[in-house]
Amino acid sequence: MSHPAARVLSLLELLQTHHRLTGADLAARLGVDERTVRRYATTLVDLGIPVQAARGRYGGYRLRPGYKLPPLMLSDDEAVAVMLGLVAAEQLGLTTAAPAAGLAEAKIRRVLPVPLAERLAAVQETLGFSLRRRAEVPRPATATLLALGEATRARRRITIGYRSWAGEPSVRDVDPYGLVFHAGRWYVTGHDHRRGEVRTFRLDRIASVTPGSATFEAPGDFDPVGHVTRSLAGVAYRWEVEVLLEIDLVQARQRIPPSAAELTGTADGVLLRARAEDLTGMAQMLAGLGWAFTVRRPDELRGAVSAYAGRLAGYAERR
Repeated sequence: MSHPAARVLSLLELLQTHHRLTGADLAARLGVDERTVRRYATTLVDLGIPVQAARGRYGGYRLRPGYKLPPLMLSDDEAVAVMLGLVAAEQLGLTTAAPAAGLAEAKIRRVLPVPLAERLAAVQETLGFSLRRRAEVPRPATATLLALGEATRARRRITIGYRSWAGEPSVRDVDPYGLVFHAGRWYVTGHDHRRGEVRTFRLDRIASVTPGSATFEAPGDFDPVGHVTRSLAGVAYRWEVEVLLEIDLVQARQRIPPSAAELTGTADGVLLRARAEDLTGMAQMLAGLGWAFTVRRPDELRGAVSAYAGRLAGYAERR
């Protein structure tokens, strides 16, 4: 943000966000002196933006009360970030059923400078994704997603109208612990009072969300992502795996995604919990990490690791 024009725009952004800021506050936030702040404020006035300045102990800078700024003012970097975010969300399915992403993209493109809009279009036209879009996956209603997010943050019990995989309707009282996006679908996980246990619900199967008056406290150690991935994998996989990795939790999370395993820090390292149908694949993953580890269970995993090590040793002897 070394360019003066960027600082002028940053001053405008600060005045939009705060009712009033002193010259000293603005100078500290912008990394300039107070005389430069006065010059920037004058520049905004020259551009037709009514910045009011008051001297004295309670003085400072503010926008004229009632003045409405243009609805969208983005720098080049901000515009690129927003546009790429929209493209990625649409590709990954991280959107709702409403066709809003394309409309938002079109609106932003109309207000961008022509050179920047053309360069962004070139990026979009030549951009490839290693993950294929799952267009057939149904997406949740926008109102459903927003209502669940609000209830989860407020720790407020909700009543949902839900449709099972077989199409059977039901009404559930749920304490929502967290929202999770996994493998192209949206989920909410929380305590289902009808079943008396933590359950996972697909958002696209939720027909209605009604906030209640009761509140709740979520378990302090509850991991929504880990619970959703385990609950979805529970039916398909055969083996319960526990391995102690001799590494710290930060490094482990950098290499092992939440969808692959649940990671818990311990005094001796990181405890990896996962489900697997094929222990050979688990042995390959552990070998690929390159860290020392101890198999806790199942004992059959020890044999799979030994067998894989023998295969690697055989490959090393080839000429």
